[in-house]
Amino acid sequence: QLVESGGGLVQAGGALRLSCVASGRTVSSHAMGWFRQAPGGERDFVAGINWSGAITNYADSVKGRFTISRDNAKNTVYLQMNSLKPEDTAVYVCAADTDNYYCSGNGCYPGTPPASDFGAWGQGTQVTVSS
Repeated sequence: QLVESGGGLVQAGGALRLSCVASGRTVSSHAMGWFRQAPGGERDFVAGINWSGAITNYADSVKGRFTISRDNAKNTVYLQMNSLKPEDTAVYVCAADTDNYYCSGNGCYPGTPPASDFGAWGQGTQVTVSS
């Protein structure tokens, strides 16, 4: 089970830190990702990280503003979001690459991975950015 927290309402230019804790399973050997879904929209890739944290990947829309990280000892993945914009408003969902489609060994898919690469999902946390 993946459980997200840290969402909320913030003004444009503000920051939030999302957390995703895995319980009942260990995700330390799997890549993890954050996706987001706005009302009426599709589930879009935001950021990904391989099992060790050595490889990260971001959507162009969040590069330079968001940072993904992980603490395998705590079975937790984080998403630090800075300089938030109203267009970042969405439900943010974390996901685990349980079948190693996104990353395997020490390499990862070079582009934007599809949501179908990830086999386990959380329920999501709402992020709302006001202008």
